Amino acid sequence: MAERAPFVALLVNFTAELRAAGLPAGSGDVLAYCAAMGTLDPTDLLDLYWGGRATLVTRRENIPVYDRVFRRFFLDSRDPVRELLTLTQPERAQAEGVLQIPATDPGEDLQEQVSLGLMASDAETLRHKSFPACTPEELAALRRIMARIRLTPPRRRTRRTTAAATGRSPDLRRMVRESLRMQGEPAELAWRQRKVRLRPLILILDVSGSMADYSRHLLQFAYSARRATARVEVFCFGTRLTRITRALDHRKPDDALERAAGAVFDWEGGTRIGASLDAFVRNWGRRGLCRGGIVVICSDGLDRGDPETLATAMERLSRLSYRVVWMNPHKGSDPHFRPTTLGMLAAAPSIDLILSGHDLSSLEELATLLPALK
Repeated sequence: MAERAPFVALLVNFTAELRAAGLPAGSGDVLAYCAAMGTLDPTDLLDLYWGGRATLVTRRENIPVYDRVFRRFFLDSRDPVRELLTLTQPERAQAEGVLQIPATDPGEDLQEQVSLGLMASDAETLRHKSFPACTPEELAALRRIMARIRLTPPRRRTRRTTAAATGRSPDLRRMVRESLRMQGEPAELAWRQRKVRLRPLILILDVSGSMADYSRHLLQFAYSARRATARVEVFCFGTRLTRITRALDHRKPDDALERAAGAVFDWEGGTRIGASLDAFVRNWGRRGLCRGGIVVICSDGLDRGDPETLATAMERLSRLSYRVVWMNPHKGSDPHFRPTTLGMLAAAPSIDLILSGHDLSSLEELATLLPALK
């Protein structure tokens, strides 16, 4: 217990700074933070940041306070983490059981971790930065943040019911059985409510050449969605449609994305949106894959095919699915965006909602809206 004291004291002091800044964090939150860091890498500033944010921040308006205190406490000239990382070899061996520091010299890896930690501490700015404008270091930080996104899948109420503590429909069978068990004495009221099921979520991603700056990030988002629930199907298209759902079923994100990219024959090639969506409707949609589901199409709308084919496919898709969402990176942050490409104009009448997909905040917006698409 004594050998865990240095790191625990570090987290306690950080929590005290948060309380002094007005963020409510009690002893139970400190214990949760310590328990979370027990499963993460304490020498990774990114894990240190997100471990604290997940356990110590309970209200959205407290995030800026947390970011400010984290930056001041861990990243100023008197950085306790850097002091711990610069221990001599005997001291490091003594602290290894506490901080899980590798015995070898971190070297460039440590610099990368510090860089990623700086990105995390300024995540609010990074969230609103367009993917093409990010540096390679910022893109690496975004991918690590995106890997931690946990989507809440959309749900729907079914016609079947189940027993519940409260509800609108009385459970007559249960009340009669209880009354017979009590020898005819009146039983307490029992209720039933309608069951809730997950709606299917289908992601159809454009990986053509015009979407090269966004394809990998959209694929990373699809991987996070697939990890959140089993009722997620992922397709890619350029000149033809490819199902990559099984390729994303891998524990390590980089391996999953590499397998998915390898399965797509026409990565960063031409674009035939209409033909690809028509193939999806004929081969998958009509089989019930998107029945009652949310279909999310991620594309800039630059189609080299026949606009009539795209319009017909979108009309059929809107009839088969519950909602059709189109994410167009060209929308950006413009609230008055109007489709201008021929493909978007052909698809617009069948689209329920148009969002952007140009930065991390727009992907988080989709994740926030999904539960409301009932």
